[in-house]
Amino acid sequence: MSVETLVADTRPDGTGAESFAPVLPVDLRVTGLAKSFAGTPVFSDVSFGLSRGEAVAIVGANGTGKSTLLRCLMGLIPTDAGSIDVVGTDVRSASSSGLRAMRAQIGLVSQKHNLVPRLSVLSNVVQGLLGQKPGLRHWSQSLAPARSRAAAMAALQKVGLAQLAQRRADRLSGGQSQRVAIARALVGQPRILIADEPTASLDPAAGEDVMDLFFDLARQEGVTVIFISHNIDHALKYGDRILGLANGGMPLDARAASLNAEQLRGLYD
Repeated sequence: MSVETLVADTRPDGTGAESFAPVLPVDLRVTGLAKSFAGTPVFSDVSFGLSRGEAVAIVGANGTGKSTLLRCLMGLIPTDAGSIDVVGTDVRSASSSGLRAMRAQIGLVSQKHNLVPRLSVLSNVVQGLLGQKPGLRHWSQSLAPARSRAAAMAALQKVGLAQLAQRRADRLSGGQSQRVAIARALVGQPRILIADEPTASLDPAAGEDVMDLFFDLARQEGVTVIFISHNIDHALKYGDRILGLANGGMPLDARAASLNAEQLRGLYD
């Protein structure tokens, strides 16, 4: 079966013979989204929605706009057309304060970890609260209120690194660094977790451990997950649904259980 035959009718209103439009409550809804750079289209007419607690993998070849799509969802770059609603915020028309409030409900994990090397593990996790509580008090654990330090320690406990709270971040292994990044993303109790190739810098064993931990915690916390992965096996294993970008659009939106690796490889041809 080709990828084309697996494309579902995913109109946001849920109509059509086969629809994967989410049931309420909805954490994110995208309709007719288009983005170009310097007149060159990246994608157009992208539409999908995510239910609370759903995990969605975004796959596709390099240059198809996966990371660009995530930046659009967070309101980090402008879009050309369409609408984006994230936890009740109209991203395209929101004020700066509205966007900050929306982003405070999103936890971000990237492949580069982006820890502050000279600060302690605990300070790096405390910084995950900066979106909700901006200011110098959440730059370092030594300045943070007791409640914030306790929340950061609880997050480290969840990722199994409470014993390393006072270690400098530049003395961690790659897998430990990514666990700290996960704790930092979770400390603010976000509604949505976004992960952009979270295991790209890790060896296969460490990558598998991190993915297992990430999704175990996401399920426990009941958060919605969006993750980009070039690892097709990870997309199939951890995603409830898979969105595929190719040829300037999103030709694939299907339940992961209905797909196999060979079908997903068709997106890279």
